[in-house]
Amino acid sequence: MRIPNSVIEDIRYRCDIEDVIGSYITIKRAGTNLKGLCPFHSEKTPSFVVYKDTQSYYCFGCGAGGDVINFIMRQENMDYVSAVEFLAKRAGITLPDLSENAHEGPGRARILKMNVDAAKYFRSMLFDENIGAPARQYLIGNRALSSSAVKHFGLGYAPTGWNGLRNHLSSLGYTYEEMIAGNLCNKGDKSVYDSFRGRVIFPIIDVSGNIVAFGGRVLDDSKPKYLNSSDTPAFKKSKNLFALNYARNSGEDTFIICEGYMDVIALHAAGFTNAVATLGTAITSEHARIIKRYVSKVILAYDGDEAGRKASDRAIGFLTEAGVDSRILVMKGAKDPDEFIKKFGREEFKKLLDEGRSRFDYIIETTCAKYNMKNPDDKIKAAHEIISEIAKVYSKVERDIYISKTAAFLELDTKSIRYDVEAAIRKRNNAEKKQHSEELIRMTTGISDRVNPDYAKRPKTARIEEDVLGILMNHPEYISLDVKDKPLADEDFFTDLGKRLFRFIKSEHEADGFSTGSLSSTFNHDEVSRAMSMYHARRAFSNDSGAYVTCGEYLRREISKTSAVSLEDIISAKRQGK
Repeated sequence: MRIPNSVIEDIRYRCDIEDVIGSYITIKRAGTNLKGLCPFHSEKTPSFVVYKDTQSYYCFGCGAGGDVINFIMRQENMDYVSAVEFLAKRAGITLPDLSENAHEGPGRARILKMNVDAAKYFRSMLFDENIGAPARQYLIGNRALSSSAVKHFGLGYAPTGWNGLRNHLSSLGYTYEEMIAGNLCNKGDKSVYDSFRGRVIFPIIDVSGNIVAFGGRVLDDSKPKYLNSSDTPAFKKSKNLFALNYARNSGEDTFIICEGYMDVIALHAAGFTNAVATLGTAITSEHARIIKRYVSKVILAYDGDEAGRKASDRAIGFLTEAGVDSRILVMKGAKDPDEFIKKFGREEFKKLLDEGRSRFDYIIETTCAKYNMKNPDDKIKAAHEIISEIAKVYSKVERDIYISKTAAFLELDTKSIRYDVEAAIRKRNNAEKKQHSEELIRMTTGISDRVNPDYAKRPKTARIEEDVLGILMNHPEYISLDVKDKPLADEDFFTDLGKRLFRFIKSEHEADGFSTGSLSSTFNHDEVSRAMSMYHARRAFSNDSGAYVTCGEYLRREISKTSAVSLEDIISAKRQGK
């Protein structure tokens, strides 16, 4: 069903965009608007603008844009209806029944409800006297977890059968389509079967307390050792961390990042409730930005093997980019935090945390370990790698400290190191400027435009089309104005995105009024961002219908040029030497 614009506008009015976005990131007054670091990409200089007058936002760095509903959709990984419900609850608004919304397949709310029922099933299997005995032996016997830790994390067990969960959920009224969409079941050649079998189950809980997914571990050393839910309408791996719901309330200014669920549970059981883990994936830039919301420092407690070192290297890059200071834990005599605590105890682990190597010490040590430092050529290679890392540091003070430390460690002249660092910075800045210019040209001409692929066919027509749509979104009442002899219609627009936007603006205006807040109900994030860029680019147009009519006439004139040669045609002809 369609949510009335009156309801959407009431939600947008009561959920002031400054208050909502301000609860996620720091935004500061910049003239009549507000500005901050974009939560959707890593940046050092703020390019994320919040417009109080239109209750919208736009990032001039990555192009993300929308209103408060779209922001919650992106930030909380929700569909449109779930974001509306989330904000309505925040504002104390009672919504009409949205159960018959026109989703294709089950939405987030339905999957979250199903996940709760699945978690109850897994839990009942774990504590079944006979069925759960092997899993209880593994958790409480082999891994030495207390019953309170097992219950605290809601652990469960998926029996070895192929359809226990499927049959249980079916008896509760869930369809096979819903089970597959929630990644609780898979579809085989002949039937639907359980995704998790013969595994200890770890529910993944988000910061709102919702069970969004599951992880499963085998009871022996068979492969794959861990199995994790794939992305669903309720879950995205890159936007969730195991135990973040607890760690965010730990009162600590540092997170301990582990590789596995068992490490996290062992640390929490030992009193280190600031431990989290990624969900079967390496840390991503999105993870780093999420961590930045809660703490400014992390300690990486990865395994000490080669895979763990590579994971640390990758994590350090993303964390540094997000502005999070990282230290690396060196565990001697144990391969991971779980084993270390079992061998040496809580107090020794606490000492270990205080002795963690700084990010830069780790870089120097691991880089130099790769080379024979007595060989001049190898020493030069190591120096260049370290210099490259120093050049990535934004703070000049921090760079100076690292330059001095590197010079002392490698027994080289400080001036030489500084000269090479500055040269590396200049080279990187020039490369970024070139890349930015090329990207600007591609965007201007529409080349490689994934959001609106028709743009490149006739850039001039597409640019005029965007002018018309931008004015219309600011003044939807113009849609009924005559352009020459009649109002604009579908056939007056060239690109598929342009046609769809025009139809949407028209239908919404004729129903109960167009609002940019309703764009997210029909268009994806990238399309909403493109629409908002059109909207903001044309906000400066005065409330003069003449500008709309003039742009409309130009658009019709361009559309009538059926013989117009596209940019793609020109490029193709040049490649063929014509």
